[in-house]
Amino acid sequence: MSLRLLKTPLAALLIGCFSTAFSAHADIVIGVAGPFSGPNATYGDQYWRGASQAAADINAAGGIKGEKIKLVQGDDACEPKQAVSVANRLVDQDHVAAVVGHFCSSSTMPASEVYDEAGIIAITPGSTNPQITERGMNNMFRMCGRDDQQGVIAANYMLDTLKAKKIAVIHDKDTYGQGLADAAKAEMNKRGVKEVMYEGLSRGEKDFNALVTKIASVNPDVVYFGGCHPEAGPLVRQMREQGVKAKFFSGDCIVTEELVTAAGGPQYTTGVLMTFGNDPRQIPEGKAVIAKFRESGFEPEGYTLYSYASIQAIAAAFNATGGKDSAKASEWLKSHDVDTVMGKKAWDKKGDLKVSDYVVYQWDDKGKYHQL
Repeated sequence: MSLRLLKTPLAALLIGCFSTAFSAHADIVIGVAGPFSGPNATYGDQYWRGASQAAADINAAGGIKGEKIKLVQGDDACEPKQAVSVANRLVDQDHVAAVVGHFCSSSTMPASEVYDEAGIIAITPGSTNPQITERGMNNMFRMCGRDDQQGVIAANYMLDTLKAKKIAVIHDKDTYGQGLADAAKAEMNKRGVKEVMYEGLSRGEKDFNALVTKIASVNPDVVYFGGCHPEAGPLVRQMREQGVKAKFFSGDCIVTEELVTAAGGPQYTTGVLMTFGNDPRQIPEGKAVIAKFRESGFEPEGYTLYSYASIQAIAAAFNATGGKDSAKASEWLKSHDVDTVMGKKAWDKKGDLKVSDYVVYQWDDKGKYHQL
């Protein structure tokens, strides 16, 4: 007989006991959302590995107020409509207390509206479009910088270090890619340099020979690309095959060794430049965690440690505020520093990091990237 059909005091006592036992061993469910399928799945894998290791380490140390972190995965494939479906499922079915995600800015933008309406804290390890934190959402944070910071670094490097006079600007028409390209272009224009070309390509395409022919016709010193590795790889290869020797410069969405695979080998990616945060693998606070990853045979490149740090920030806020109240956790994060695997982090009232640390990297002939 179901307990809910019993009317006796004993039944009430049993229900109370079961309820207490359940709450004492409840999980704090955190969603990890990003591209776990499709051409950008490497970044979803980085997110998941980082979050999983963080959850395991935090749980081993006692969890959040004695409760264990349970992760659930949401695959948006970097598609905005799918991201909204994922967000609704995480909120309505998985009943998440927080979300680490998404990756592509075009996914984070609509998904964050779902989390905002539900009053759930969300930290994106990798979405850099400025508008993500410009919409007055109290529970939206990021563990990375913004494109209007990244683009400035790239533009100044092209003008001051590379001494470029002729710069072609190419983007992938996506919220992230075009936003990054426009940020770099705006800084170039501000400094009196007009781009010799401004063109868009479509995500998913592989044949860029017609575009490369147009690039060759303007003979640029630098080709600046706003987009990700699935398109950056074939584009730089086809540039080299057509004899275009211009420097190739892009952003944080090519920070994966899969760029080399997409290009067809290091002979095409040697010398490619990109902006990304200070290499978190070089930060002393992360030494022990990095060793764990490497012992398991995984190199924590790209956004792995950004995801780990995002879980740490959520756990710190929930621990400090006594539970899983997102409003309290968000207010706490905006007024307190958090020690993370990437060093001490602090956020402003918008949810942006108070300190952005973009620097320039270069790819070598072994298919590895190094900070300059």
